[in-house]
Amino acid sequence: MNDKQRGRVRNRVPALLAGCAFFVGGVVSPLGVHSARADTAPAPAASVGGMIKPTSPEQRIPDFVGLVKQVKPAVVSITAMIKASVAESENGGGMGGGSPFPFPFPFQMMPQQSRQPVEARGSGFVISADGYVVTNNHVVKGATKVTVTLDDGTTLPARVVGRDSKTDLALLKVTSSQKLPFIELGRSDDVQPGEWVIAVGNPYGLGGTVTAGIVSARGRDINEGPYDNFIQVDAPINRGNSGGPLFTQDGKVVGVNTAILSPSGGGSIGIGFAIPSDTVRSVVDQLRKSGHVVRGYLGVNAQTISPAMASALNLPAPTQPGAPPAGALVASVAPGSPAEKAGLKTEDVVTELNGQKVGSPHDLAVRVADIAPGTQITLSYIRAGKPDTAKVTVGNLSGAAGASAASGSPTSAGQHLGVSLVPLTQQTRQQLGLGADVHGVVVSDVEPGSAADQAGVRPGDVIQAVGGASVDTPKAVVGAVHAALGAKKPVLLRILREGQSLFVAVSPDQGAAAPASGDGDADGDDDAN
Repeated sequence: MNDKQRGRVRNRVPALLAGCAFFVGGVVSPLGVHSARADTAPAPAASVGGMIKPTSPEQRIPDFVGLVKQVKPAVVSITAMIKASVAESENGGGMGGGSPFPFPFPFQMMPQQSRQPVEARGSGFVISADGYVVTNNHVVKGATKVTVTLDDGTTLPARVVGRDSKTDLALLKVTSSQKLPFIELGRSDDVQPGEWVIAVGNPYGLGGTVTAGIVSARGRDINEGPYDNFIQVDAPINRGNSGGPLFTQDGKVVGVNTAILSPSGGGSIGIGFAIPSDTVRSVVDQLRKSGHVVRGYLGVNAQTISPAMASALNLPAPTQPGAPPAGALVASVAPGSPAEKAGLKTEDVVTELNGQKVGSPHDLAVRVADIAPGTQITLSYIRAGKPDTAKVTVGNLSGAAGASAASGSPTSAGQHLGVSLVPLTQQTRQQLGLGADVHGVVVSDVEPGSAADQAGVRPGDVIQAVGGASVDTPKAVVGAVHAALGAKKPVLLRILREGQSLFVAVSPDQGAAAPASGDGDADGDDDAN
């Protein structure tokens, strides 16, 4: 910018400021700065030609100087030599720029170095005087060598004690000739949206960087892992902040900075995510003891509940009008699982775990995973419109068969139905890869624009139950659907798709056509609309 351009910019500033005046009558801002009032004396004007001495407001924006001085000695920078193959996969995959929720992987590869080990930099913090350090799994994943640099510049070799990819946490150990300053994990369940938080870390290699903001939300699921339960913050988090601590004003760590929302794959836009300290405490304790993490196992595959499903299941109406139904609808129960042993069945709706509300299948999955195997829990559920409870002894996820559905992972389902049906013959079983123990009716066709098409019902889906009653013929399906629609009541269908059970609710006011007659033609096809 030349002098002439600078002059134009300077000349525009007074004009811009002059257009920005505003007045709020009698309102006190959250920061305690009082707006003008008719009975408030104006601030004294500066004397012409004299020194301006502004007066400070009675209340100020929070000052974190003292807090930062106290906690910084426990925040460290981490350098890892990463295998080229791992570095390339991380930079080119979900942690790079393809996902709108990338982990801020702490380095950028140089093309000429792609075959050589890559130096990665991240953040971490000391949690004990004997040298245990918490960071992110993706900071040290594939590392051949890891070093930790303390706040005073001391560099120490580090050993990876254990890693957990599902929560993106890792525990390191350094050895020092003296006790190290460390910080305490707080309780993330006590953190509330709107609360001030401070992030400290090593973004882009700039160690000891401090940023501040507020908690924007809790319990965020960004689909980066099965147990996502992030704290969302607007404190700037960038590449290299990975693994660094998120502090509240009492100086305790309530989160580990892990991911950012970055549609362009670049830096922070003010939406960052931290792993809650309650999760960190559980994972780190297990990594310290055994080097790996054991998770609880329930043995159900659950899905969210649509309003039509809630009506079909005779669930109580939400306390707030328009609110989505809460709970986790059991779509299937793994044979021999803790859930089956406790008597849980498909179509049960889990509403509480140990007296605390279950809002969704993801909520159930996260909470069960945090429970130690062998622990007995109480599940409250609704079956056929009636509440009940069951005592369940939580199993071990790592040793469970079919563990992908063990902790209540959600599945997707349509809400409406309109299909052509055929019997499940031996030839159809072979085509679909179904065993002799599978029973039901096959969806042979879906009419474009029909209620089924809108719901996402696919040819090849196997309808196994209508309204809780098993079906083996197209006529049985059509008859049950007719009866329910004639009663102006939604009906619930249980279908099998690619080995997974899920539910579809058919609402009488959503169908695109009247129900079919129920008489099958020569080849056994029936229509249920």
